[in-house]
Amino acid sequence: MAKRDFYETLGVAKNASEDEIKKAYRKLAMKYHPDRNPDSKESEEKFKEVKEAYEMLTNPEKREAYDRYGHAGVDPNMGGGGGFGGGGFADSFGDIFGDIFGGGGRSRNAGPQVYRGADLRYNLEITLEQAAHGFDTTIRVPSWDKCDTCHGSGAKPGTQPVTCGTCGGHGQVRMQQGFFSIQQTCPKCHGSGKVIPEPCGTCNGAGRIKRNKTLEVKIPVGIDNGMRIRSSGNGEPGTNGGPSGDLYVEIHIKPHAVFQREGDDLHCEMPISFTKAALGGDIEVPTLNGKVSFTIPEGTQSGKTFRLKGKGIKGVRSGFAGDLFCHVAVETPVKLTEKQKELLRDFEKSTTEGGAKHSPQSKTWKDKVKDFFE
Repeated sequence: MAKRDFYETLGVAKNASEDEIKKAYRKLAMKYHPDRNPDSKESEEKFKEVKEAYEMLTNPEKREAYDRYGHAGVDPNMGGGGGFGGGGFADSFGDIFGDIFGGGGRSRNAGPQVYRGADLRYNLEITLEQAAHGFDTTIRVPSWDKCDTCHGSGAKPGTQPVTCGTCGGHGQVRMQQGFFSIQQTCPKCHGSGKVIPEPCGTCNGAGRIKRNKTLEVKIPVGIDNGMRIRSSGNGEPGTNGGPSGDLYVEIHIKPHAVFQREGDDLHCEMPISFTKAALGGDIEVPTLNGKVSFTIPEGTQSGKTFRLKGKGIKGVRSGFAGDLFCHVAVETPVKLTEKQKELLRDFEKSTTEGGAKHSPQSKTWKDKVKDFFE
């Protein structure tokens, strides 16, 4: 069966502009696309017909041959222009459906792809005091700078990069796979669209060299372990003019000799003497802002916890400081003299004779043991 006229297939005049042809094809392609008509053989044939017409009429050489010789001018079996050569449906799909669905493909005239640079991480170790009060510091991080020899071109002085012959400077190539094609980064120029015949000896063609960069970092008051500070634009530089990535400074707080941190609260163990625990009295405890004193009651037991409100850390997102929890540890005397031992024996005898009122915890424990065995 004879083919329909390409202009008639698309419903446009013979002097139609490329934009008019493109608009007509978009409408018909959406109407007859196989995804919209999954079980219609007729729609599939119509789709192929309008696709072929679009491919021929948007190629200036093929359109000229068709206008002069008709179908014979573009029939490869008759020595004409070449039917489905070149990009074929993949190009028309990229041009038309890329526009419809938001740029899924890249046209044949698209330039090199632009890539954002990678983010970097810098581990910064600080003390608990620095975390509590905040401070300003400087760090040195590896960075990439433009090569002074080739001024960033990557080419040996006196030479220039040339257009990549594999992708024609587009940075992308198409791999045909049956009815569809896959677009991927050019393996020759790696997406830049340029190749360097004679690389710069200083940077080996990279156009940049690695140097250490000094940055100022502000550590906020109350920052906690594992938090990150973002330094915008100080990561790896982008490719083909893309934006640089970011630098993330990750905080690691050193273990402290006295305090353990839990959120905005602090905890510490407070050793006291047997006598102080028994008689009570004033004691001094450290905080991150100096010493404070408070009174412990007589008969304080080991493990008792005292809370000092507001003596913790004011967190980054907190409106007020946390608390300090002091955990009492009654210290047992060691290396006693004979006289001290004798005094303790007398003391033990007197408390035993005084009954359970002197040792309420021991009495409770003995009762529990007795109940257990009975």
